[in-house]
Amino acid sequence: MSDKTPYDPETEGAHMNFNDQMSYSQYLGLDTLLSAQNPLTQTHDEMLFIIQHQTSELWMRLVLHEMNVARQAIGDGQLPMAFKMLSRIAKIFEQLNNAWDVLRTMTPSEYTSFRDALGQSSGFQSWQYRLIEFVVGNRNQAMLKPHKHDAEIFGLLQAELNVPSLYDVVIAELSKQGFAISANCLNRDVSQSHTFDESVQEAWRTVYENPQSYWQLYELAEKLVDFEDYFRRWRFNHVVTVERIIGFKRGTGGTGGVNYLKRMLEIELFPELWRVRTIL
Repeated sequence: MSDKTPYDPETEGAHMNFNDQMSYSQYLGLDTLLSAQNPLTQTHDEMLFIIQHQTSELWMRLVLHEMNVARQAIGDGQLPMAFKMLSRIAKIFEQLNNAWDVLRTMTPSEYTSFRDALGQSSGFQSWQYRLIEFVVGNRNQAMLKPHKHDAEIFGLLQAELNVPSLYDVVIAELSKQGFAISANCLNRDVSQSHTFDESVQEAWRTVYENPQSYWQLYELAEKLVDFEDYFRRWRFNHVVTVERIIGFKRGTGGTGGVNYLKRMLEIELFPELWRVRTIL
């Protein structure tokens, strides 16, 4: 048997007394964070369901934090600064994608045991997810309706619809750098979703055919594609997870469940960046 004295980190200078100093738990607000899981039933798997969605909301909060800074940087012509945020956003969605693997460990029987306790609540009502879509340019105003009951959140979503989306700012940057973007595109109603524009596709075509001449725009294009790639995978994994657990039942929020989610897979956030690949 070893006669060594058990390791004591205090001997190396580790702080052990936090009576008058801020601790790790205090800094992170763990008392609040870890008391926010309040299952409504006694079923074992409800805790998984709650934590899965709460952690997703935390990641989405960071996505919004990064997106807003990236949008401002692009608007200011500081593209390299935006690249860091856009790369981080793509990695966050990679993390969100991996989280579906954990939720898929829950079987239909396990979910059914507490599903009724959810009432009409549904991920469809996530205002942060809706805000992310609005920020990047998918601006379906019908999606405001589930938030009318909360004046603060409703106002936040409406305010986002009054400013150019992330992709609008990117297109404006193309124009600033000398590309002939159509007036209809540049002066469109930003409260509506962006739709495919031939002049934007032609601009991206020039960038992709001459990457050395337009390296920053070329890199910006790929950062946007990276994000939408992960975002589409996240939507797809959502569909697969829902179908695996509830089949084709309607969602708790009243949507068509899998059928509704499959329609969402058809949405293109940056259509010209995807379609330009066909004509290169």
